[in-house]
Amino acid sequence: MNRDSIPSVHFYDQDFVDLYDRSWVWIDEYWKQGTEQNGFAGNYVSYADQKTINLFNCCLSALFLNYSNQTYSPFDMIDFFYSKQEENGAIRCDYSVEDGSVVVSEDNPEGVTFPMFAYVEYLFYHKIGNKKRLKDIVPVLENYFTWLKDTFQKENVLFSVPASACLTGNIPRENVCYPVDFNTVVALNAFYLSEIGDILNDKELSFKYKRLYFSLKTRINNLMWDPETKFYYDLDKSENRIPLKIIGAYWTMLAEIPNDERASFMIEYLKDPQYFGTDNPFPSVSADSDCYKENAEGYCSAVVPSNVYAVVKGLEKYGEYVFARECAIRHMYFILDTLHPEGDKPGDVWEAYLPNREGVPASDGEFPRKRFLPQACLVTITLMIEDIIGLNVSLPRKTVDWTVPNLEVMGIEKLSLKRNLITILSNKNTRGWEIRLESEKLYYFTIEILDEKKKKTLPIPSGKCSMLIDKL
Repeated sequence: MNRDSIPSVHFYDQDFVDLYDRSWVWIDEYWKQGTEQNGFAGNYVSYADQKTINLFNCCLSALFLNYSNQTYSPFDMIDFFYSKQEENGAIRCDYSVEDGSVVVSEDNPEGVTFPMFAYVEYLFYHKIGNKKRLKDIVPVLENYFTWLKDTFQKENVLFSVPASACLTGNIPRENVCYPVDFNTVVALNAFYLSEIGDILNDKELSFKYKRLYFSLKTRINNLMWDPETKFYYDLDKSENRIPLKIIGAYWTMLAEIPNDERASFMIEYLKDPQYFGTDNPFPSVSADSDCYKENAEGYCSAVVPSNVYAVVKGLEKYGEYVFARECAIRHMYFILDTLHPEGDKPGDVWEAYLPNREGVPASDGEFPRKRFLPQACLVTITLMIEDIIGLNVSLPRKTVDWTVPNLEVMGIEKLSLKRNLITILSNKNTRGWEIRLESEKLYYFTIEILDEKKKKTLPIPSGKCSMLIDKL
């Protein structure tokens, strides 16, 4: 790996920086070439004892490979699944590493899982900026959505899939017919297909999926929201709410389904240690549930990084930047504590963590997997850049937004804005807080300091420049 090709991060806690750097080293070690037998034309992030190439894990990996300055392309993994699309539009969740054949289980015979493609492609566009790619893959995304509707949508508009499609392990969801998390991710997929329509100036595409999104949003709000407990729940086959609070309900915030009032109730649950506000945020089930265990037996009450990601991104949608950042930092410390445990016992990064002390859940078969990068790097790279440092990059708009509660010594060096490498660093000197910027081409920089209620957008010319915060 050429370390100079990866953007460098700066942060006041050097352990965070070291973990970020080590994550890229691990990615390089686990970066695997596809074979002629499995039909994988490019490379992908692997893990120990891997038997299948999984759709959800590849989507998660794409969210941090976006930041590799194209050293590790995220496209090959997603394109592999597109190449497997069947005539009816189906794309299955697992394909064999050996020969590329479909792998399904008895409890999920259709091989369905969270439909994340449109969300991932929208982020690709803003991080890497290829509009032609969007135009090329829209037919694939539409055919996939049609298959989901034809196979799983019922007369009540909601989607009925097996609980195993939601990747929640041993959480008791046997009676679930309409999972809140799956239906919300379908709505999320429709929302971003509509956004892709806007980018392509395709009014028909935009309107079609906006209508689908609002139709699902209305049904989720009407049927899954409980007005007494102020929470979203799974439904059984009779459309009765199943009173188990799961963290998957927070995909609703990422999909902008609750209004501000309902979101405020959801956020209170996240702050309360009796529910989801554990030391390590956020357990898979609420801490007041019968299936919640402090030692997190299997998936029950385990803290899974992809759930932390979904909640943090949902909090951003409702302006909760400070709380979102605090949660990302807290989770990062638990990853560090488990990587560097006290005593002689060796540590590592894992697929899941305990909610109130360092360590990992009691094993439930293969779960949790050691050095499972699709989950771990989602925090150590993606949340590190986007929430702990606070950068939001859009290549098509040529914009970089930096949102921070208050100024600290932090920033990023040599982040690619297509063929333009940019550097943004904050430091304190005798003149006060100063932000140093370096760029090869013009872009627009927005700094927002929440504590000081300062916000300023400036055009950053090519070359080096700096700004004093006191002068804003």
